[in-house]
Amino acid sequence: MFSVRRSQTASSQAPGRPDYSGLSALFINTTLKPSSQHSHTSALMDVPAQVMQSAGVAVSHIRAADHDIAPGVQPDMHEAGFPGDAWPELWPKVKAADILVIGTPIWLGMKSSICQRVIERLYAQSGQLNDKGQSVYYGRTGGVIVTGNEDGAKACAREVLYALSHLGYTVPPQADAAWLGEVGPGPSYGDEGSDGPGLEFTQKNAVFMAWNLMHVSWMLKQAGGLPSYGNDRRAWEEGARFDHPEPERIRA
Repeated sequence: MFSVRRSQTASSQAPGRPDYSGLSALFINTTLKPSSQHSHTSALMDVPAQVMQSAGVAVSHIRAADHDIAPGVQPDMHEAGFPGDAWPELWPKVKAADILVIGTPIWLGMKSSICQRVIERLYAQSGQLNDKGQSVYYGRTGGVIVTGNEDGAKACAREVLYALSHLGYTVPPQADAAWLGEVGPGPSYGDEGSDGPGLEFTQKNAVFMAWNLMHVSWMLKQAGGLPSYGNDRRAWEEGARFDHPEPERIRA
């Protein structure tokens, strides 16, 4: 039976609060700014990151703009002729994380170009399988943070969460949080007067997202991931059709 370890170490928290010390989370910020510049996306990502840390989760961060991530859908784009590609060095951190949160700003109503590149490079690893013959991303959870001062938060979140789900991540309920300022030029999330850090709707969603990612990730870990019946690629390639009603019609 599923059980969660409970912690009562923080006096400000209610008794019975879960302790998820066995989990790890990776936050990838796809802002267009390097770490030498302030990122409003990073400021909002810090909310769920700190919630997770308070629950014992080992949290790490990547600012994608700091790295020379080549475009493409191969695991190592050096092999495709690119002189530089940092993705092979970043991949082990992605693979090790039970929880992945991607943060993106909005530009022209869309996620950032760096966000799209990160998703493409995640796709590059989708051919890798775990020991059950499933996508290497099975058994992990994914979420998204979006910031900007124009419309498009739900569209960006939808695109990122669909991509993560398609690759094999499990997307829990309410796995996104966003902040939008005034339409057009105006204050960003962390600017003075924006009240981004004080907006209840955004902060509630960020907290709910953090806990739902942890809850589902912990359940998956306790269950040993998803059952392999019906999604084992190796078995499918060997002829298994997992109760398909007309297996004889399927062409290899």
